[in-house]
Amino acid sequence: MSFSIDGKTAIVTGAANGIGLAIARHFADQGANVMFADMDDSRLVRELGDQSEDGNIRYFSGDLREKLTVANLLSATIDAFDSVDVLVNGSRQILQTDPLDADDNSMNVLLQQNLMTSFRLSQLVARRMIKQSEGREEGSVGSIINLSCIAARRARPELLAYSVSTAALDQLTRSMAVGLAESRIRVNAVAFGSVMSASLKETLRNSQEYRETIEDNTPLGRIAAPHELAEAVQYLASDGSGFMTGQILTLDGGRTLLDPVHAPAH
Repeated sequence: MSFSIDGKTAIVTGAANGIGLAIARHFADQGANVMFADMDDSRLVRELGDQSEDGNIRYFSGDLREKLTVANLLSATIDAFDSVDVLVNGSRQILQTDPLDADDNSMNVLLQQNLMTSFRLSQLVARRMIKQSEGREEGSVGSIINLSCIAARRARPELLAYSVSTAALDQLTRSMAVGLAESRIRVNAVAFGSVMSASLKETLRNSQEYRETIEDNTPLGRIAAPHELAEAVQYLASDGSGFMTGQILTLDGGRTLLDPVHAPAH
């Protein structure tokens, strides 16, 4: 069983900071050709600098909610590396929701950002994977990995839209896995919690008490580093997970195993 991704070509979205950046850097360190994609051009330049001029790293900036931008991202990847083997849909947004505010637009915004962007890019990349695999009768054609969240299984009113969008992404993962199985494209997701994302890091900067709350409610007693999530994503991208598809791999230190009711009443 091999977990190597050496020589594979990957597109990683949301790659300008936080978890997306950690995944993209980890993939590049493991020998993959990586297209770092994000709408934050200045941050991509700051993070990558001259690294993007040659070798196995390139970057692309643009708003992936626009169909033309999605097509341009794939074209830029093919121009740079000739093929694409892995797609990591890591671009996501978190907004709070007022469940009673009829003018609250967070549901539309987050379904577009966290669901539809991943769906459209997955469709386009899958078609390319199928095209470049013509003549190959065996083996995986490609791997698509969605970054989800344990919020998909936890209901907090202020995160209503975010929870719904991640739950929808989980179901998209399962449905596309079945739809693309005949083409030998695997689709999986990693639902994470208690991992040091960019948004969590910003929140913790102003609240030590919140850090303690997370650690106390995570059985392993700590917040995971982004590279730990990157290694799980590598597994799903590698041939070592060649018979895995349609799965939502949970990486949360056991957090979703806890019953928040502190009394043995059922």
